Amino acid sequence: MKFSRLVLIFLLIATYATAQQKPNIVYIICDDLGYGDVQVLNPEKGKIPTPKIDAFAKESMTFTDAHSASAVCTPSRYAILTGRYAWRSRLQEGVLRGGDEFEPLIDKNLETVPAMLKKAGYKTAALGKWHLGFNFLDENGKPYDLYEGKKLLDAPIGAHVPNGPVSRGFDSYIGFHHSASMNTVIKDDKVIDHMPPIKMLQFLGDHATEFIAKEAKKDQPFFMYLALNSPHSPVVPSEAWQGKSGMGAYADFVIETDDAVGRVLKALKDNGIAENTLVFFTSDNGCSAPVAKADKLEKEFGHYPSANFRGYKSDIWEGGHRIPFIVRWPGQVEANSKNDKLICQTSLMATCAEIAGFNISENTGVDSYSILPMLKNKKAKTNYNLVVHHSINGKFSIRNKKWKLELTPGSGGWTNPTDKVAREKNLPEIQLYNMKKDEEETTNVYKKYPKVVEKLTAELKRIVKNGRTTSGTVQKNDVPVDIYKTASTEEATEH
Repeated sequence: MKFSRLVLIFLLIATYATAQQKPNIVYIICDDLGYGDVQVLNPEKGKIPTPKIDAFAKESMTFTDAHSASAVCTPSRYAILTGRYAWRSRLQEGVLRGGDEFEPLIDKNLETVPAMLKKAGYKTAALGKWHLGFNFLDENGKPYDLYEGKKLLDAPIGAHVPNGPVSRGFDSYIGFHHSASMNTVIKDDKVIDHMPPIKMLQFLGDHATEFIAKEAKKDQPFFMYLALNSPHSPVVPSEAWQGKSGMGAYADFVIETDDAVGRVLKALKDNGIAENTLVFFTSDNGCSAPVAKADKLEKEFGHYPSANFRGYKSDIWEGGHRIPFIVRWPGQVEANSKNDKLICQTSLMATCAEIAGFNISENTGVDSYSILPMLKNKKAKTNYNLVVHHSINGKFSIRNKKWKLELTPGSGGWTNPTDKVAREKNLPEIQLYNMKKDEEETTNVYKKYPKVVEKLTAELKRIVKNGRTTSGTVQKNDVPVDIYKTASTEEATEH
């Protein structure tokens, strides 16, 4: 009996020690923060001060060729949480809106990062923007009609949210669905309050720091998914931050965003857990030019939200999806280091799985590969050099090392020349750029390198057909996928 008790005690101690060795994991995801909006990433053309993020970069590894899985919000968040490109789902272009916005995009049977980490012993919490589909139901289980013409109404307090974050792997949630319904505050699976958008950023910062302080006292590792509302529209810097930049409301909002990030990082240090916490800082896509009034920022103030890259949010060009990606993990990741390897946010799932010691299944994270070797050694090699880009209009691009092929004549988004304008100008339907020599995407060399075009097109078709980017058993996409966006859904043959 005594021996059995000793064995039990030993096992409990071993389990406790193992749990303690696992790092806390924090995602800080800004909304529409451009690569060039972070001053340390854009020292020559970045005029908005971001001192907290810059200081964080000095303690971290900064990836200079990192990409969101889409040039817009919903699909990039889907990919971050599932390790799967959203164009494999029903969402073939745009974001959730209209009749789709209250239907969950993440299938209930699809493994998510929080669900995976939960199985590995983590406490999981989501804070902030979701934009992956909510159902708002009344007490009888019927969906509310929240439209008055084109106007989206607030879901009433007490409305039930059955398919939100707590049904997709998170233990807790506090936040909002998307920018058009930001003042509808949801806690776990209930609407609890209505709040002016101007208060949301500080609200999220408060809850994030409170969560950290609470969990720091426990032995269980945690995963915190913090999806900020800024600097996306509505551009609503708090009163204390209005006029701070001297460059307009968007710049003020970026400065306040920097401060919010700094608050979270400070909370980790103040509560004594920064040394055992892995922090990923990033954005869901590039800067929105109309919202930021990018022309004015560039011409009047010399601030370029996309740095030297072409395009903005929505576009297939780099400005649409090349994003800040800064990682801190004391003792594991080299401080003040840079990594120029090509990566995508889909890689977060496999990376977290390796860190947590969790073996993901064949049909999980099909587009996710671990970047842990790169985090521990910036010179580490990888077998995965392919990233698929996707624009708001569902236009495809594929990148392999220095080559980038774009299957569209224009931006694939809002920036001129749009695809319509490009066709009016008789521009070619294909673009090919050498990103090593021409990262500004100024010279289309598709005619000069037909074999490269052929090879990359074949690679993209293979990735679509196989239902995965990574090696493994062939998977199925949820719907037919047309890489040229010329066929109807019924005519598309690649699955």
